[in-house]
Amino acid sequence: MNSAQSRIEQILLLADIRINGNRPWDMKIHDNRVFQRILAKGTLGLGEAYMDQWWDCDNLDQFITRVVRAKLRRKIAPLTLLLPTLQARLLNLQSMGRAFEVAETHYDLGNDLFERMLDKRLTYSCGYWKHATNIDEAQEAKLDLVCRKIGLKPGQTVLDIGCGWGSFAGYAAERYGAQVFGVTVSKEQGSWVQQRYAHLPVKVLVQDYRELQGSYDHVVSIGMFEHVGRKNYREFMQVVKRCLKPEGLLLLHTIGRLNTRNAAEPWSNKYIFPNAQLPSMADISRASEKLFVMEDMHNFSADYDKTLLAWYDNFEKHWPEIANKYGDRFYRMWRYSLLTNAGAFRARSLQLWQLVFSAEGVEGGYTRLS
Repeated sequence: MNSAQSRIEQILLLADIRINGNRPWDMKIHDNRVFQRILAKGTLGLGEAYMDQWWDCDNLDQFITRVVRAKLRRKIAPLTLLLPTLQARLLNLQSMGRAFEVAETHYDLGNDLFERMLDKRLTYSCGYWKHATNIDEAQEAKLDLVCRKIGLKPGQTVLDIGCGWGSFAGYAAERYGAQVFGVTVSKEQGSWVQQRYAHLPVKVLVQDYRELQGSYDHVVSIGMFEHVGRKNYREFMQVVKRCLKPEGLLLLHTIGRLNTRNAAEPWSNKYIFPNAQLPSMADISRASEKLFVMEDMHNFSADYDKTLLAWYDNFEKHWPEIANKYGDRFYRMWRYSLLTNAGAFRARSLQLWQLVFSAEGVEGGYTRLS
């Protein structure tokens, strides 16, 4: 046994994970170079080694849950990760010039992938599972919750910043009679929305949110704030302020983290969501200061574990239909992303927040909905 293997084994034992053990969360080693790779590159090396088939695990989500709960990431902090941290601190990695990178890397991968993985409306954000038994019900419940939280009424206009495949836009127009204006940086998404909802009062613009103008009864942003970046949080709120009517409400639905940190998770930043940055509650509070009143905060992050596992089940079920297009390495990359995120939400290190803001405070107080 080399020193790298010995060190990794000792670290993993803190999470009750064994090398080549027989439990579902134990690590199965196929290439002993994996140990040095992890020590050299941390979580980036761990993920890349999985993609390269250097190791496996029967239940990857359980493995990650244990790793996160035991805070093992702190035990391995390679010097190579200092540069991304400094870059995030010094540079605006989510500038307008970079805004379309995440679409090119992720959202424009192919609608065939997302159509097979997501619910029938292609809702790419956390579902609401309070009374739901499947992913379609959970996403419908989430969309309805958003509409009710902003008090949506027939004929009102809603700006949807980061509209994705238009699940909220379509739902709000169909069920509540709203006029919805969406904005996305993905050409694939924009084209898909315009075709699917051509019969509804739904309009989509492919542009950066910072270019938005107009006046709307309400503003929603569901699963987009993760791409805004700390250097731009204040500007995001200022854009909403100028677009929102004085009596309107903003609903912000975002993944969040428990501490304020500059750098993104290295593996996800490289392979899944380039330039993403999860906000802390302090980030959001500072960005909205003197612009909005926070009327309500709702955390249902445990529901993201269920959502990700539902997406994973769909992905596995339909993978043979698209395997030839994407290939084995993509399969392991996507599988790793879905299951490791499920494990992180289960460990409660990642949060899912729905925040409701008003411009001047709701007269008489805001009524909490769930």
